[in-house]
Amino acid sequence: MKVKSAVLREMGAESPYAESRPIKIETLELDAPEYGEVLVRIKAASLCHSDLSVINGSRPRPMPMAMGHEASGVVAEVGEGVTDLEAGDHIVCVFVPSCGHCGPCMEGRPALCEPGAQSNTAGTLISGGIRLHSKEESVNHHVGVSAFSEYAVVSRNSLIKVEKNIPFEKLALFGCAVITGVGAVVNTANIKLGNTVAVVGLGGIGLSALLGAISAGASKVVAVDINETKLKQAKEFGATDTFNSKDPDVIEQIRKATEGGLDYTFETAGVASAMEVAYGITKRGGTTVTTGLPHPEDHFSFPYVSLTAEERSLKGSYVGSCVPDRDIPNFINLFKQNRLPVDKLMTDIISLDEINEGFDKLSRGDSLRIIIKL
Repeated sequence: MKVKSAVLREMGAESPYAESRPIKIETLELDAPEYGEVLVRIKAASLCHSDLSVINGSRPRPMPMAMGHEASGVVAEVGEGVTDLEAGDHIVCVFVPSCGHCGPCMEGRPALCEPGAQSNTAGTLISGGIRLHSKEESVNHHVGVSAFSEYAVVSRNSLIKVEKNIPFEKLALFGCAVITGVGAVVNTANIKLGNTVAVVGLGGIGLSALLGAISAGASKVVAVDINETKLKQAKEFGATDTFNSKDPDVIEQIRKATEGGLDYTFETAGVASAMEVAYGITKRGGTTVTTGLPHPEDHFSFPYVSLTAEERSLKGSYVGSCVPDRDIPNFINLFKQNRLPVDKLMTDIISLDEINEGFDKLSRGDSLRIIIKL
């Protein structure tokens, strides 16, 4: 079948993207789903900094690539071997397919699925196949999803069945921002009632982490960013304190205001300077968690002795250390109970044709989650 899809053919374009237009809306040929695969009618897809990292080249991927990964939709057709989904089911896409039988999957850590990581890097589905074509040319899949498209063929391993009474634009948020941010708080850090928390970087993932910390019962939630508008939004979301990380003495300010630092700090910007702030405001015996995806050549430094002398912990969190089949339904239930109001993240709804302008807004920090309705 023929589908309209947002295709990136070359990384590293100059911004503003409204002028350089790195993403082109093309008509592609989409193959029918094969064994273990599902044809999904995409209904809503969010613009995420992980997409932006591919566009600007800090997250290298094979080109050309049909972009998009944070999405929701409706099952249109199932391939052979798919017995637990049927046409009409509502789904949320997950950007790491899990095979279920590699070492990490067997340990209950599907975010670290080895075949899933390999296929995502290669630009294929987890089967190794490619279902998108432009004439005789194959077009790679973005992390097995390629959601900026009218339809997508996706592995069953990348889909979570959800209930049908929630708008698609809200469901899309659960595929990346929510599981990454909230998951980092409740899974990776496993914060306890009364713990103190800071979030450094207030994009969609950072504010999801902030909402997760509030929902989990943190007694203090400190929000840190360079953007005053986002600091104001964090306060509206429930942050107890806000600090602008442009201030050269921001670490000292926060440590003084929190009597030595926070129990848990979360770095969600993927920037070395943000990571230095997050580590610097973590208290003795505390834990620093990062969800950021910086350029592979980026480094940050910290006092080596602090890990031992202060019993500090430094942890990475990918996909919020989630088990998506378990966590996405749980997070949706919290949302329905008004205990996790992640719909506050939605700031713009645009069309597929406005995607380059949307990424300009995202890169400038003018918006949180920009939703494409399809």
